[in-house]
Formats: sequence, C-alpha cells, structure tokens
Amino acid sequence: MLCVFISALFSVYHVTDAQDDLLSRLTLEQKVAQMFIVNLYGSQLNEPARDFLTRYQPGGVVLLPENIRTPEEVTQLNTIYQQTIIDSGGLPLFVSVDQEGGTIAHLRDGFTTFPVPMLLTASGDTELAYRVGEAMGEEMLAVGVNMNLAPVADLETNPNNPIIKRRSFGSDPAMVSPIVGAYIEGLQAANVMATAKHFPGHGDSSDDSHVGLPVIALDRERLEAVELAPYRAAIEAGVSTIMVAHIWYPALEPQPDLPASMSYNVITGLLREEMGYDGLIVTDALDMDAIDTVYSYPNASLQAIKAGVDLVIAAHVSLEAQAAGIQRVVEAVRSGEIPEERINESVRRILAAKEKYGILDWQPIDPTTVNEQMNLDAHAELVSEIFDKGVTVAVDRNNVIPFKAGQRVAVIFPGTRPRIQQECTAEGVTVKPLAVSETPTESDIASAQRMAAQVDYTVVFSENADVTPQRRALVNALPPDKTIAVALASPYDWTTYPQVAGYVVTYSPLPQAVPAACGVLFGRIPANGKLSIAISR
Repeated sequence: MLCVFISALFSVYHVTDAQDDLLSRLTLEQKVAQMFIVNLYGSQLNEPARDFLTRYQPGGVVLLPENIRTPEEVTQLNTIYQQTIIDSGGLPLFVSVDQEGGTIAHLRDGFTTFPVPMLLTASGDTELAYRVGEAMGEEMLAVGVNMNLAPVADLETNPNNPIIKRRSFGSDPAMVSPIVGAYIEGLQAANVMATAKHFPGHGDSSDDSHVGLPVIALDRERLEAVELAPYRAAIEAGVSTIMVAHIWYPALEPQPDLPASMSYNVITGLLREEMGYDGLIVTDALDMDAIDTVYSYPNASLQAIKAGVDLVIAAHVSLEAQAAGIQRVVEAVRSGEIPEERINESVRRILAAKEKYGILDWQPIDPTTVNEQMNLDAHAELVSEIFDKGVTVAVDRNNVIPFKAGQRVAVIFPGTRPRIQQECTAEGVTVKPLAVSETPTESDIASAQRMAAQVDYTVVFSENADVTPQRRALVNALPPDKTIAVALASPYDWTTYPQVAGYVVTYSPLPQAVPAACGVLFGRIPANGKLSIAISR
C-alpha cells in the first residue's frame, strides 16, 4: 500500500500533448457539454434520454436511486450509456454515484452495506480506511461506476445540523483528516475517482441547502483551523474532485447570499490559488432549493462556470432544462460573456482525468461476471473488522468494562435483535437476558427494573433513543450508577441519558455491530475505539 498522502508530491492531473490534440478536435458545443454531469430518469435508457445523449454528448451522468437496481442491471445500464455516447461520436462518460457508506449509499441491493464513516474514524486506523476505500471502489468499478461523490469531508461540529451529522467522519480535524486522506487513496487505487465534499465545509450549518441557503458566519481563522483541515488532507492525498457547497460564507465572500458554488472568491481565490488545488471542481446539485429558488438551471450553470468550476451537476432536472444549460454556456462564449479559454481550462482537466482513470479507453463489462469481481465475501469480513476496531467505550465511570468473572449482568435488548442474547456471554459471568419491544411499553420497563434489582450491572441496548421517547424512558428508568447503555445507531443517544455509568457506541446499526459491542463488553475484543464526535457540548 502506498503511504498516505504520497500522491501529494505530484499534480492531480497531468495534461499531455495528446489531450491538447483531442481538445483541438472538439467543437465548442462538445467542449461545453463535457462540463455537465446530467441525470437521466429510469433504470433503462428511454428514447428521449437516448436522443439527449446522442445530441448533446455530456461529460458525465449521475446515478440516482431511480436508476439503480441489481449490480447486473446497473452494469447493463452503464454499458448502454457509454455505448450510446461513443456511437454518437462523443467521449466516454464520468459515471458518478453517491456512495458514502451509512446513511447515504445509493448502491444497496447486491452491494456491501458499509457503516457510517464515523466508525472508521473511531478506529484510528489509516490502513483500514485505505482498505475500505479500495473495497468500495472495487464494487463500483465492477458495475461501471468510475466516480464516487464521496467522501464527506465536512466536520460534525454542530449537533443541530439537519443534513450532515452521521454522514461526517467526525468532529476533530486531527482525527478525521488522516482517515479521509487514506480513504481517498484507497478508493482511487481501485481506479474510482473520489470527491471530497462539501467545500469549504457544511458541518457547522443549522440549515439544509436542499431547502434554503444556509449561512455559516465563522471567521476566517476558525475556518482555516477547523473546516478546511480535512480538505487540505484530501488535496494532499491527491483527491480527483472537490464538490463546492451551496452555502454563503461571509468571511470568504463579501457579496450577500452568494453561495460558494457560485463564488469566484471561494472557488478560484481560495481553492485554486490559495490552497493550490489543480484537480476537478464540481458543484453540488444545482436543482437544490438553495439555488433553484433564485436562479434558473441555465443561469446557475453559467454563474458556477464563471466562478471557476469544471463540472456542474443536476439531480432532478428535465432533459429540456439540462439542454438549455449547455446551450446557455455556449451562447455566453459566442457572445464574449465568457472566454472560450475559460472553457478550455476545464476541459483540459476533464480530459486528463478521463485519461488517468482509463475512461477514454472504456470497454464494455460482461454483466455475468460482475458478482465475481465484486468480492463481497471479503468485504463482509472487512465490515466486521471496522466494527471490531471502532466500537467505542465512550463512558465508563466505574471502570467495569469488560465485565469480570463472578459478576451478574442483565442484558436488556430489543426482541428483534436475538443475536444480542447469543453474543453477550462470557465464561464466569452470569448473564440474565430480557427481550423488550422496539418501543418499550410500561410493562417492559417494569420488567427491566425488576431484573436490574437482581444484578450487579445492567446493559441496555438502545437504537436512536435520541428520537424515540420510549427507548430513552427505558434507560432512564434503570439505576444510573449500575447501567451501561449501548447505542446501536445514533451516537447522540447519550444526550438523553447522560447519568449512566457506562456508554458504548457502535455508530451504525448493521448486524456486525452486535458481536463487536458484546465482544468489547465481555472482554473478547479490546476496546480500542476512540469517540469520533464530541457528545458533551
């Protein structure tokens, strides 16, 4: 494995004479279209979409949930996309998808389900992060996806953030940065482009840019010290693409309500010139309400390109509007509103990226071999390793974890998780199990209280107690000085029962969380995980 960040010694992309020759043979319309990542509705290529690809020859497509079924069907769809564009005389496509792991993962049925990135950061293991990126890239490349719209490099610094939170790798830039960098290197080693998002940082917003324009009014010193740190690590790791946010940062952009995705000061001034980034820059989806309630899609596309982006992306925009976006930029060049050299700059980067990642040499994939190439069994073992290394003892006031021989321990768990009873055992420890409802009733709580009175300690498993009153009521009904709570999903559960003597965090509710959490509680696995977010604020 390459050492983390070794690619920082080189430019992200190297433009060759062959690429300049290819650029010289493209028409203005073809060059502008290379700057558009479009969305095409459906799990099959319909005739209007086929006509659009043939006529406009965009630079890329984004796969959305409505495009995605099984790995074989995704492979077939991507092959049809690519063959259609090539047959029309166009260049092979960037094929992108949101595959962050955890709460946002559009490739699901037939793919490995990876946990939220916070768990990876909790492990503190950069080699593991590299392997996770590599494994995710292996599955994407197997079905013809060559660009991942991940990782989220935003820090979780605002617990009231409605959109980032558990999508983030964590709160501490010193913990997050090396893990983000290693993940990027692993993903790109698998020949899939990584996209660090949402520059210069979405983590401290209190609003969702899908529904309005957030404002992050942090001073420049704070942005430099905290928000920008993971992006600097991503750049050092050679990240192929950075996505800019639809957020206004007054400290970076004096024009009121101008989002970073349209700000020359942010894109060209900060990211290109100050931070020295020479890779691709892409917008967040231009149909989000932070943008489309103010700008038309064609005008938003033009403004973002003027500010310095290389690629604009749409998630739910009609083919007619997407065509109008391409035409608007072409007209702006012809009228002198934007220099053609500005377009050429971006297209050189696009061609260099497509060459580096083998996209210009695209070959069809046999869908019958996809499952063999995805290596799912090995990746399932990798997911178990992430939990084993990342499950975190966040609180242990009485130093009782792991439990000792001779102790009596009650284990209270949702009845839908019978594996907890099977896994939470240890030689010499007396375990009394109690299954309760997913939404514990008063009868469940009374049974739990009676059992807690008969033992030395009580372990209670909760899942998203921060948003489920019945689950936190169960934990709070138990004697806090003898209760160890295990959060099976949201690490924020602790805020609803902060008096407990112990708190164990799995970060993600996947089945592999159970043997790891029980292993830590009963001493089969060392508790090496370190809390990757700040829970007491």
